[in-house]
Amino acid sequence: MIIKLEQDLTCTDMEVTIKYGRDKENLQRIIKLLKSVTIQIKCEKDGTETMVNSSDIYYIESVDKQTFIYLEKAVYRTDFRLYQLIEQLSKYGFVQISKSCILNIHYMDSIKPLFNSRMEATLKNGERVYINRKYIGDVKQVLRGETSI
Repeated sequence: MIIKLEQDLTCTDMEVTIKYGRDKENLQRIIKLLKSVTIQIKCEKDGTETMVNSSDIYYIESVDKQTFIYLEKAVYRTDFRLYQLIEQLSKYGFVQISKSCILNIHYMDSIKPLFNSRMEATLKNGERVYINRKYIGDVKQVLRGETSI
């Protein structure tokens, strides 16, 4: 892949052009990743509100009726419910992996089977999350790129 950057001070908005030949294997993943950069989630940490880019989110977890957003080295709380976040983020590489957890597959480093038909995903920051058997089909579908944009 060749990446070319061109600065144009007359532009008021960023423009991305993707040229590709016959090999379109990663095209949909690149498009999803680019689109996810503009999606932000309102969060709170230590009493301070902040906007978190969805492309920085590793996973989202609901614990005791509170929703937490996990980044590489930080954890934020949000008022959004898990079902609201999966509706908003599913087209950008996020997939539900258990009743209480949503995973950003762009940060998944590896996946391995466990007993009880569950799987363990290791993330790029070393954290591990568990995929319940009910959601394994959805994860495989997202990994194959069979979800729409």
